[in-house]
Amino acid sequence: MPRIAKFMLPLLLGAYAIVATAQDDGLANGILAIQHEWARIHYQLPKDQQDAAFVQLEAQADALDKQYANRAESKIWKAIVLSTHAGVKGGLGALSKVKSARDLLLEAEKIDANALDGSLYTSLGSLYYQVPGWPIGFGDDDKAEALLKKALAINPTGIDPNYFYGDFLQRQGRSAEALVVLEKALHAPPRPARTDADAGRRQEIQALITQIKSKS
Repeated sequence: MPRIAKFMLPLLLGAYAIVATAQDDGLANGILAIQHEWARIHYQLPKDQQDAAFVQLEAQADALDKQYANRAESKIWKAIVLSTHAGVKGGLGALSKVKSARDLLLEAEKIDANALDGSLYTSLGSLYYQVPGWPIGFGDDDKAEALLKKALAINPTGIDPNYFYGDFLQRQGRSAEALVVLEKALHAPPRPARTDADAGRRQEIQALITQIKSKS
């Protein structure tokens, strides 16, 4: 499969619930709203309706990031929305979105690398292995693996870091390793505030496990 084809897979980056302090209620509520709308768009809307829905969600995420410009969480979720929308659009026209997503994640890292249980490293690692490499894009499998391992070091039992590392491993032809990691992802602890995203993610994990086993 050509490298560019990898980018067609939507970057389905779920995230983690925020434990809000009193002054963070606005940020927490804003992110929860974006999280649930993200899950609704990806897991419930027909493909031909997702582009328009993500345009609206991008505007919502951008407004939240402007309101909380000094917070890593809002930048992470703006990046997640941009990169997932890029996956829906696909092709070279989506590269500007993933480049913006990468830059937002790097900004978030400078503010708080551990925000949202280190999910920025899951997001950033996913970009590096799904985006085409030079001269088209910035994809880099070595960077991707290092970042995904960094995410797992912060959140070793999380459903998303294990799923994306498992996906990365199977794309590298490391099927046996991928199955171990994906089984761990399948049995990850539930996220009480993210039951909609967890349900969809587990379906993706199971589908990937079935795909790998069918080829062995």
